[in-house]
Amino acid sequence: MSGWRALGYNVMPVSADREAAVDTDINHWGTLMLQDLQPLPVDPILGLAAACRADPNPNKVDLTVGIYMDDRGICPVFEAVKQAQRALETEEVTKAYLPAAGDENFNLGIQRLTLGEASAALAEDRVSSIQTPGGCGALRIGAEIVHAAAPGARVWLSDPTWPVHIPLLGSVGLEFQAYRYYDSETHGVNFDGMVQDLKKAVVGDIVLLQACCHNPCGADLSLSQWAVIADMAEQQGFTPFVDFAYQGFGEGLEQDAAGLRLLVARLPEVIIAASCSKNLGLYRERTGATIFVCRDPANARAVMSQAQAAARRIYSMPPAHGALLAGRILTNDYLGGIWRAELEVMCQRINGLRSTLREALEVRCGGDYSFIEREKGMFSFLGLSAGQAQRLRQDYGVYMLDSSRINVAGVNTRNIDYLADSVSKVL
Repeated sequence: MSGWRALGYNVMPVSADREAAVDTDINHWGTLMLQDLQPLPVDPILGLAAACRADPNPNKVDLTVGIYMDDRGICPVFEAVKQAQRALETEEVTKAYLPAAGDENFNLGIQRLTLGEASAALAEDRVSSIQTPGGCGALRIGAEIVHAAAPGARVWLSDPTWPVHIPLLGSVGLEFQAYRYYDSETHGVNFDGMVQDLKKAVVGDIVLLQACCHNPCGADLSLSQWAVIADMAEQQGFTPFVDFAYQGFGEGLEQDAAGLRLLVARLPEVIIAASCSKNLGLYRERTGATIFVCRDPANARAVMSQAQAAARRIYSMPPAHGALLAGRILTNDYLGGIWRAELEVMCQRINGLRSTLREALEVRCGGDYSFIEREKGMFSFLGLSAGQAQRLRQDYGVYMLDSSRINVAGVNTRNIDYLADSVSKVL
C-alpha cells in the first residue's frame, strides 16, 4: 500500500473480521447500497427542451437550450469543420490516446485565439493550458486547481449566473458569494452594485467573470468597466476566473476578447475556461481548454502538473476528435480564414435577429424593447413574469425559462411573428 500512500491516497487493508462480515452481508442481502437513492429533479433547461420536443403544437418555438441555430432551426456544421474532418479521416493513422495535456496544435491555437498573437504573457512563457471535455470540463479543472491551491476558497458569482457554474465549481468544495450584476429595470449591468459588492473580495478569493455574451442576461461590461475590475484585482489581490464560452458571438473575435486581454496584461494571475462549442460548433465533440496565466514560467509548469493530475482523477485522458479538428483550423491560415468568415456571418445574424425581434415586439406589444438590441450574444431576459412565461408554454407552445430568458438564436423568419403575437397575448 505504500505506493498508494505516496500518491496521497489512504488505502487500508481489509481485516479478516471485515472479510467475514462481508461474506455474511452478501449471503443475507440486507439493505442494498443504491436502493434508497431518490430521483432528482430534472434540469430545468433540459427538462423544458424535452417538453418542447414532446409538444404536438405545430407552431411550437424552442428558446430554451443555448445552442446556435440557423434560420432553418438547425445547429449547422461549419464548412471549415467539414474540411478539417475530411482531411483528418484521410490522414489519421492511430486511435491512441492524446497526450495528457491534449493536442499540441489545439493548445497552441486556443492560447493565441484567446490571448492574442501579441500577448506578452505568451511571449514570456508564463501561460499553460490543458485540453478539456468542453467548457464545462474547463471550469471543473479550474475549480480543482483553485481547491488545490486554497481549499474552501470563496468564489464570487454574478447574480444572475449560468446555473451550472454552481455544481461545476461547488462540487470540489468551494464556497460561493454573490455580487450584483444585472439591473432588471435598465436591462443592463448594475456596475455600481457590482463594484460595491466586489470591494469585499480579498486575497485568496476568486471572482468568476464572463468575458462576453453574458449567460443568461446578455448584458456585458464595457472596456472601461473591465479596467475598473483590473484595478480592483490589483489593489485587493483577488484572482479573476474568466468563463469565455462565446468568443466571436458578440461583436467579433478580437472585440469579445478585449476585456479578458486587459486583465491578462495587467495581472500576474488569471484563470480562463475556453470553449469551442459555440464558435466552432463543436457542441457534441466537447472541446475546451483551461488556460492558466501565471506569474512566471516555473509557476505555469507547476500549475500544469496539477491540472494534469486533476484530469487524471476525473476523466483520465482527453477526447481527441474535436480538438484535432479545432487544432487544424486554428493553426491553418486557409481553414482559419474560412472559419472566421463563417463565424462573422453567425455573429451578424444574431445581431440582426436582435434588431428584428425588437421591432416585432414593439409593433405588437408596445413599450421599449431597445435593450434587446444593446445586448450581446445569444441570451436575453424579455422581462416577463414566471406566470406569463408559463402561459406562453401552456397556451402557445412558446418555450422559455420562467425567468423569461430566451435563446435569441432560436428565433427565425418562420417563427418570429408567432413569437411576438404570443408574447403580446400574455402581457
